[in-house]
Amino acid sequence: MSGDEQWLFIGGSWVAPENGFYEVIDPATEGVVGRAPEASREQVHAAAAAAREAFETWSRTPADERAAVLGRAADIIQRNFVPYADLAQAESGATTGTARGMQVGVGVARFRRYAKVEPVEQPLPPQINEAGPFGKAAVMGALAVRQPVGVVTCITSYNNPWANPAGKIAPALAMGNTVVVKPAPQDPLSVYRMAEALEAAGAPPGVVNVVSGSRPEVGEAAVDCADVDMVSFTGSTAVGQRIAEVCGRGMKRQLMELGGKGAAVVFDDADLESAVSGIGTTFSFYSGQICTAPTRVLVQRGVHDRLVEQLAAYAGYLKVGDPREQGTVVGPVISSAHRDRVESYVELGRKEGARVVTGGGRPALERGFYVAPTLLADCTPDMRVVREEIFGPVVVVVPFGDEEEAVALANDSDYGLIDYVWSGDVARAFRVARRLRAGGVGVNTVGRNMEAPFGGFKKSGVGRDVGSYALHAYSEVQAIVWPG
Repeated sequence: MSGDEQWLFIGGSWVAPENGFYEVIDPATEGVVGRAPEASREQVHAAAAAAREAFETWSRTPADERAAVLGRAADIIQRNFVPYADLAQAESGATTGTARGMQVGVGVARFRRYAKVEPVEQPLPPQINEAGPFGKAAVMGALAVRQPVGVVTCITSYNNPWANPAGKIAPALAMGNTVVVKPAPQDPLSVYRMAEALEAAGAPPGVVNVVSGSRPEVGEAAVDCADVDMVSFTGSTAVGQRIAEVCGRGMKRQLMELGGKGAAVVFDDADLESAVSGIGTTFSFYSGQICTAPTRVLVQRGVHDRLVEQLAAYAGYLKVGDPREQGTVVGPVISSAHRDRVESYVELGRKEGARVVTGGGRPALERGFYVAPTLLADCTPDMRVVREEIFGPVVVVVPFGDEEEAVALANDSDYGLIDYVWSGDVARAFRVARRLRAGGVGVNTVGRNMEAPFGGFKKSGVGRDVGSYALHAYSEVQAIVWPG
């Protein structure tokens, strides 16, 4: 490697890309952060072959030794915390607090979490079998054993170049799998730093491979390669559906974390200050580029006007600008093309009859891909801005009358990742939460428990991630039985 040109990581070696390099752009300055490698299809297949070869040894490596590699990697990342966070910020446009706390910080935490060895064997109750055509009466013992899947392709999202890859790589390696990582094209350089940390921590050659590219062919090769046993993907539902079709032909295992259009149900007895600060994270956290955001606000008519007024005031207080500057809360979106997409949805909302309460324009900044925090009111359930994922700092508001209507509106969506309920009546909040068709529900909070299962209903995904559930996702269950 030379200068700002990054090479691929295949089979424990740094390899020059056969298709050259492409520029990684800072969303805040529009300057060049570095030049990422453009892998060829053959190089992706070589990475998968290296992972296949390494699997035979890594899968038999004692679990505590695999865990030790993850722990050492966490230590190495922690020692390089500030430069890694600075790189993540340059690639993704995250604010300093987000880059440090929610990107690199969470990445470290995830490596440490999976450096803890968990049992993979579960004894099952013995079963008494009567005499029959297959033998004498006997007591049959049984054991359920979790085995690694094999070679896992990890395709990561651009909104978090540390936490998202770490959340795939760490549990996959802990279970004895090997990985081929295809990072998001917008911010791949951070993932190569993660690979360096794992290499320095003692991960054997081929256990971790990283192949990037700006063109779809790289991801396609990482999915359809015969050496790949499983695909773990975070991204849009549309791309996830195409990946699922390919996986189906080869019966490859899947873990899909896809789109969301989180409903935030606010009842008239809710603590509005709490609801506003939670919903307001859509404007600020990753500039709304997060699938778990409470972007679709369903508010009871008795407090509708107050909530809209307070949300508008909240959005107006937020500082939009250079994410490196102290006090900045809303940074840029990832690219010029994505800014255009978000703005097109705001314009669509206007045409559909929504009222732009605040925002709706482009901030007066010389450089960077910024979108003003935008609140759309007077929305109806049939509007596209209410039904489709915008993935930006845009919140839509729809009124409702009673609990039954709230549940019906919340569930009237193709998505079902995380929904939210705000109510002073805790019994009602939990009653409503259980009726929502979503993989997770926050009651009077947008916080997460990082041991709770994470995944979606409907078109928001397949499978469950996080905590012990991630270890289950990256494993197959084998039954071993014997006569007593």
